[in-house]
Amino acid sequence: MSNKAVILLSGGLDSLVALGYAREKYGIELALTFDYGQKSAEKEINASKQIAEYYNIKHKVIVLDWLKEITHTALVADTPVPDKNLGTLDSAKQVWVPNRNGLFLNISASFADSYGYNYIIYGANKDEGRTFSDNTEEFRAEISKVFETSTLVHPKVIAPLINFTKNDIVRIAMEHSMPLELVQSCYNSGKKHCGVCESCIHLKQALIANHGEKYINILFEE
Repeated sequence: MSNKAVILLSGGLDSLVALGYAREKYGIELALTFDYGQKSAEKEINASKQIAEYYNIKHKVIVLDWLKEITHTALVADTPVPDKNLGTLDSAKQVWVPNRNGLFLNISASFADSYGYNYIIYGANKDEGRTFSDNTEEFRAEISKVFETSTLVHPKVIAPLINFTKNDIVRIAMEHSMPLELVQSCYNSGKKHCGVCESCIHLKQALIANHGEKYINILFEE
């Protein structure tokens, strides 16, 4: 069995660290970034492109216009992204995209089936697994099982950060000198991280916990 992988790369903290952490073990060759009309799409694509170039892997953008049409939450709509009740089911519902990881992983499985990739990597983590069902070990195991019958290659879904918190993930990035300055985790469309959406708050708290103030100065609006 060869050792090749495709990764879901949003340009955010989790996907950056999943790539940097797993690239040698799993032979990551291709990164897929998805444009589904999210407000931060341009920033995510640019960040993902730079991260892929940094790690010298191929990068492809997949456009899913129709997904925006059936998404009615703050990631695509002109409504404020929630900054209260963080880490709750209520806040998760306000930024939910219908079957997003299920869809993205199935598309990745098509690439794996075509190009012989044995693994599909994505950035599920412990914190988000508490509120997002598609970030859990149960989901990862179930969708891997599906690919045993829906593909010829039978790629295994790997979530290298699934037992790590945001604080752990930033620590890993700093210990391995990963390019945190390239991260784009904000839900909004400004030039820098807004600092007030849920994703920004979690990133900033993790950076502070790991004495990463220099990255706060680079990434966040003053």
